[in-house]
Amino acid sequence: MNLLRKLLFPFAVLYGFITSIRNFLFDKGILKSTSFDFPVIAVGNLSVGGTGKTPQIEYLIRLLSDKYKVATLSRGYKRKSEGFILADKNSNAEILGDEPFQFYQKFPDVMVAVDANRTNGIQQLLSKNEKPEIILLDDAYQHRKVKAGFYILLTAYDDLYADDFMLPTGNLRESRSGAERANIVVVTKCPKVLSEEKQAEIRLKLELSCSQQIFFTFIDYDEEIYSSTGKIAVNKVKSESKLLLAGIAKPKPFFDYLKNENDECLTFPDHHHFSDADLESILLKANGKKIITTEKDYVRLKDSKLVSQLYYLPIKSTFINHKQNFDTTILEYVK
Repeated sequence: MNLLRKLLFPFAVLYGFITSIRNFLFDKGILKSTSFDFPVIAVGNLSVGGTGKTPQIEYLIRLLSDKYKVATLSRGYKRKSEGFILADKNSNAEILGDEPFQFYQKFPDVMVAVDANRTNGIQQLLSKNEKPEIILLDDAYQHRKVKAGFYILLTAYDDLYADDFMLPTGNLRESRSGAERANIVVVTKCPKVLSEEKQAEIRLKLELSCSQQIFFTFIDYDEEIYSSTGKIAVNKVKSESKLLLAGIAKPKPFFDYLKNENDECLTFPDHHHFSDADLESILLKANGKKIITTEKDYVRLKDSKLVSQLYYLPIKSTFINHKQNFDTTILEYVK
């Protein structure tokens, strides 16, 4: 695969040229962007997948939803529906996509919508009787047809965009210069302890401007796993023999946190739709043992034949330091 990616280098150069021209046309106003006169916060990345957008959106929901009417708007990746949909009691992961359905289940007071056309999605939300006061755009950093009021760019600690290259040779959706649009850069999935010196080194490496703020977060795991009927302490279940199941972009940290030498780890593609054959195979491998999966996978599996053995482990994004500065910056923008 690495050799193939290197052989495709000319296509990466061409792709980078095309995306740069597109960004130039938007920057100069030749291609039209629609802006709105209320707070719109876009969260995204320069690379494909695996930077922690979902826990970052959830952090913003927790920060803002006590004071404001918040809506999330996502594309609804791999959903089996089209157009604008506002989540309701009849929604499921197939209709909304797994991340939006997760938002809907965890935050019942938040409006959750999906639409590949973000401009139309925002307009539809604003047409509702109880229209939102803030909209969080999930994975919309490259969606230039909407001009958000505030941009949060995520980049993973062990996969910084400064070390990457354009698709298909690397994983970048656009060139590194796209980071210039960000108001805030969040380096995600850091070690829990990261020195101020290392943080300063990363800021220099990312070549941020003086006006851009940078923050560092790590993935914090819940102390309990949950099922449809109850919960169990993680410390208790770690020593048990179990099946670990993940269909996310980068499952290694999830596996490393829970597994012992007797466990089996099953990996599926990101956003995988589990077939009946998949479910039968999982049950066979579990052989009556607990099946522990990610929260994102759980929303797709909770109504399946796995449910009597199925548990999930929630995660959240936690700031290493300067959390108050981040919160204040977001709240000041919203005001």
